[in-house]
Amino acid sequence: MKVSARNTFSGTIASVTKGAVNAEVLLTTPGGDQIVASITNGSVDALALKQGSHVIALIKASWIILGKDLDPAKISTRNVLNGTVSSIHDGAVNSEVKVKLASGTVLTAIVTIASIQRMHLAVGDAVSAAFKASSVILAVE
Repeated sequence: MKVSARNTFSGTIASVTKGAVNAEVLLTTPGGDQIVASITNGSVDALALKQGSHVIALIKASWIILGKDLDPAKISTRNVLNGTVSSIHDGAVNSEVKVKLASGTVLTAIVTIASIQRMHLAVGDAVSAAFKASSVILAVE
């Protein structure tokens, strides 16, 4: 499978909680990162997702929000992964920021240069990468 999303996380489904229309799927990666996806019940059924299933979570780099000193209890985003900035590659308007998570997984975010400057973001800084559960696409092979 080839995809354009910069962030792909392979893992196992820890739980599937169905609601009236959507389901919440909790994925645990081999490194211990946990990612919550919000998808339709129809997608859960079509992909035959259940506890113990192997899945791949896809998150576009532009959907990642970076912050310093984020308190997961004070933000509505379900997914907040902590790490350290490992590289910043500046473009004309945006920068590509690579964040090494505690698990060793590298996550990529696309952030405006203005935001990097405003946050005084530099290699080695501790950051949180946040993204909504509805921004997670699940795939099976």
